[in-house]
Amino acid sequence: MKAESKGQHVGKVTHHELKQTLGTWQLWGIAVGLVISGEYFGWSYGWASAGTLGFVITALFIAAMYTTFIFSFTELTTSIPHAGGPFAYARQAFGPTGGYIAGAATLVEFVFAPPAIALAIGAYLHVQFPALEPKHAAMGAYLIFMALNIVGVQIAAAFELCVTLLAIFELLVFMGVVSPGFELSNFTKGGWSGADHFSLGSFSGMFAAIPFAIWFFLAIEGVAMAAEEAKDPKRSIPIAYIAGILTLVALAIGVMVFAGAAGDWTKLANINDPLPQAMKFIVGANSGWMHMLVWLGLFGLVASFHGIILGYSRQIFALARAGYLPEWLSKVHPRFKTPHRAIIAGGVVGIAAIYSDELIQFGGQTLTANIVTMSVFGAIVMYIISMMSLFKLRRTQPGMERPFRAPLFPLFPAFALVTAVISLGTMVYFNFLVAVVFAIFLALGYVYFLSTRRQRAVAPVDALLED
Repeated sequence: MKAESKGQHVGKVTHHELKQTLGTWQLWGIAVGLVISGEYFGWSYGWASAGTLGFVITALFIAAMYTTFIFSFTELTTSIPHAGGPFAYARQAFGPTGGYIAGAATLVEFVFAPPAIALAIGAYLHVQFPALEPKHAAMGAYLIFMALNIVGVQIAAAFELCVTLLAIFELLVFMGVVSPGFELSNFTKGGWSGADHFSLGSFSGMFAAIPFAIWFFLAIEGVAMAAEEAKDPKRSIPIAYIAGILTLVALAIGVMVFAGAAGDWTKLANINDPLPQAMKFIVGANSGWMHMLVWLGLFGLVASFHGIILGYSRQIFALARAGYLPEWLSKVHPRFKTPHRAIIAGGVVGIAAIYSDELIQFGGQTLTANIVTMSVFGAIVMYIISMMSLFKLRRTQPGMERPFRAPLFPLFPAFALVTAVISLGTMVYFNFLVAVVFAIFLALGYVYFLSTRRQRAVAPVDALLED
């Protein structure tokens, strides 16, 4: 088993190497940019289940989970700075099977998040150009940003930092523009699952809304997949992670409260562009502010879309390099030194998801809601096995170099683990059909995993995972 996890060849070959070019600010830009589209759309579906007040409680619960998770996850990222991220940590802790579970779950998270974001980009563009089919615009976004990621990680990261800063600025502008119409009574009216008072139904709605609260923060852990391309990962990644989660928590609370207090929040609960529609309550449909929000709002969506393409490509690359996926997916471009085949492969799956209404739109949920939920299932499973890996490695490898140690250990990782398990259980209960599809994906992948043991045995040794 140990031989399988390490391979039989010594050293690395050049077509499996990534360039180390990323600094602290660029990593912070990736951390926030990966997630910031979650402030623009997706979360408002949680209002349909929990109401505004119920969703506040759900969001704070999930924010606590993410805060403790990131402080704990950073220990793993700095100890094992590997493009596979969670896959590498679980493989070191639990062997090849653990690596498969973490890698497959992360792949589902990062491959299914971009189509949801691309559909939101299409919805925003449709506001400006009603004749433009949102799905076609979403496919166009894929083609453009796949190409940008192929050109080079430094260019991609610089672009990510710029659009992330613009996205943050735009969210602050949104809050400023709607603030004159801020009425707390708008936010609290029917705030408990459509009622003015808490009930058992409100409690159920808060649990049902968990996937959409997770969407506020989903994919911040993707910075781990850029660890091999960081100049000084042991110093820069902790700064990027901690500053990133604090930035995102502040923005999530601000956007949610200001949007809900601007008017009738029930009109925002099941749409892909809640912020422009919230601004309509204050400035009208033809205001220059409205048009500015739509255009600037694209920066937030683009930041996450572009960043997650970077994340899924590194995950595919790392899994292929270790023999968990076909080896040809691990090749890097001879000129740009980027995993171009992995970028294209993930894009093909995402574009297929965009045009698969009949396959993905089921269980009474919209296409976007089901894609979001599928991505969240992958994330939660990955969070669970990552925290289990942290505990296992603390016990079995106490001498491992740990440049950053999880604070308040074991309380922080234990809280993150328990809340993730609770989240997974409630998600299965409220989204059973999506859970079945997710389980089928993992089962099919496991069959491939069992049939490719020799492929992993001859994969190049990963120097970062050597004893």
